[in-house]
Amino acid sequence: MNDLLYSHTYQIQGRDFEHGGEASSDIKEALKRMGINPQVIKRTAIASYEAEMNIIVYTEKGELLLEVYPKMIRVTATDRGPGIEDVELAMKEGYSTAPPEIREMGFGSGMGLPNIKKNADRLLIESHPGKGTKVIFEIDIPNASV
Repeated sequence: MNDLLYSHTYQIQGRDFEHGGEASSDIKEALKRMGINPQVIKRTAIASYEAEMNIIVYTEKGELLLEVYPKMIRVTATDRGPGIEDVELAMKEGYSTAPPEIREMGFGSGMGLPNIKKNADRLLIESHPGKGTKVIFEIDIPNASV
């Protein structure tokens, strides 16, 4: 495995819409300070935001773990929420199990996991209904700009 250059864990509180996006913004700034390619930063920020908001919308609490290696970025989103009954269905654009009050706030459009997939080079989803979900995505750093 590549040598870990940087690691940080962000605690995410469910239903805390006021602070939603703070972890992904911090990730974006950390990657900028490291001099990572702006396109890689953009992809990571989008995917991180989607993962963060999924925790806020669907669970009581969770965390994002950012790991930066010389040739890739890995983000692991873990929660102890309700889990995803059908991961394949959840990957379809527009599919959502968000309740009406969340949709009225502008969230829960069913684009979270599809947007993570579009921005990641690799994606792994492990979900156990009633126990929680782990989403791991990796984004390659071209020409090892770190």
